[in-house]
Amino acid sequence: MAKKPIQYVVVDAFTAEPFKGNPASVCVLDDAERAADARWMQAVATEFNLSQTAFLLRDSSSAAAAAPRFGLRWFTPNTEVALCGHATLASAHYLFTSVLAEHEALIEFATKSGILTAKKVPAPASAGVSGEGKLFIELDLPAIDFVECDEAELPSLPETLNGVPVVSVHKSTTVSDFIVELSSGKEVADIIPNIHEIKRCSGRGVIFTGPAPDESGYDFFTRFFCPKFNIDEESILLHFQPLYSGYCRAIVSNIFHPQAFTPSVPDCRSFWLFLVHNFCYTLRYSVCLDA
Repeated sequence: MAKKPIQYVVVDAFTAEPFKGNPASVCVLDDAERAADARWMQAVATEFNLSQTAFLLRDSSSAAAAAPRFGLRWFTPNTEVALCGHATLASAHYLFTSVLAEHEALIEFATKSGILTAKKVPAPASAGVSGEGKLFIELDLPAIDFVECDEAELPSLPETLNGVPVVSVHKSTTVSDFIVELSSGKEVADIIPNIHEIKRCSGRGVIFTGPAPDESGYDFFTRFFCPKFNIDEESILLHFQPLYSGYCRAIVSNIFHPQAFTPSVPDCRSFWLFLVHNFCYTLRYSVCLDA
């Protein structure tokens, strides 16, 4: 007997226009057996060939709970990952706007990184836009710790850096991403990556970051390269922000502004991010994704 078709959407996060931002596929499953089939989910993610595909399965045992809970797993085109920020945003956006009742204001996601939450919130004063007719979402993601690299671990990136001096190199303790700090955001923006060189690094991927120019209105510029996962460069990087909340603890305060990323969280154990409804554009599909 053929399995039921699965509805899926492609959500462009961080944009109000189609074909911009950072896209993620979101598949809503209703079959626990399928949700446990990592090989099938990997095949689907490979077929989509987006940087991330999210798979959701509602937890039926949470029907009477204060908040609906969904199992959530993320896959790149060639592997499963433990955390993905923009695909979590995409999932929350789709559930709030198309699946859940309007009164639902909180979602819990059961993931390999623990329980994550997405919550509807009033427009923050710092958003700079009217909250009327918009959905603001607050994500609570786990902070990721980092350590300073010893000399033996330093990535060799002579062609990518092209003579640009490095301020510091750190490595996340969980996903083994390198964080290479440069002296300015312009140097980050001007990087022409040698993908083969980056792929040879011992870690998962390489993040370049540096303080943004004062006139830009931003705190830092960041780029992330992860060719080992078939992601030469991530379009917009949200999963780096929890890591950055920990990283900011050791950065001089007059260079970066940690309070911009971790309000009311002195120990940086969690990361809150406000996201506005019109920063997601959704393409809707309903097709048979039968294996």
